[in-house]
Amino acid sequence: MPQLQALANGIGLTFSLIVAIGAQNAFLLRQGLKRQYVLALATICFVSDAALITLGCAGFGSLVQAHPSWVQAVSRIGAAFLIVYGARTAWFAWQSQRFEVEASPNSANSSDSYRKAILTCLAMTWLNPHVYLDTVLLLGGIGGRYPAATRIDFAAGAIAASGAWFYSLGYGAGWLAPLFRKPLTWRVLDALIALTMWLIAALLLRG
Repeated sequence: MPQLQALANGIGLTFSLIVAIGAQNAFLLRQGLKRQYVLALATICFVSDAALITLGCAGFGSLVQAHPSWVQAVSRIGAAFLIVYGARTAWFAWQSQRFEVEASPNSANSSDSYRKAILTCLAMTWLNPHVYLDTVLLLGGIGGRYPAATRIDFAAGAIAASGAWFYSLGYGAGWLAPLFRKPLTWRVLDALIALTMWLIAALLLRG
């Protein structure tokens, strides 16, 4: 029973954190709408999350939490990252940039090359301090408080939820492709993403 409870807690907490439209999710959603490189990008997000969650639950999250100045520094850097990304997305909304959502990964007219998409996904994951706050500090800090016998179950639940979310987001976005043939829909999405980024940044700055 404790193992099942820890597993359920890991799943529930991860979903509560990961479903918010962050920079990583927004990028994967865009690529899913364009149906470009979904498997590779979702796998990068999932494997990266799994590695960071494991690192956090192994004790690194609790170690960092014991130094408030470290957490504050990461929070401020993460807020700056989100403010800049939000401004970039708001610019897309203002320009009404339109994407060809039905382009295939091998299309000669594709605006993003495979290499560029991979590098962007890696940057959104590993250069985004907000990712570390969610995975290493929060999930890892909570997971690190579990006894050794149930800590693995918590981490397994968190990792399973991460995988389910990223692959569902990437492939599920394709169902929305007809809706995004209109430039107005892209503008609304970009505006919502920008506002969400700025809200998260404000919450980080407030602690």
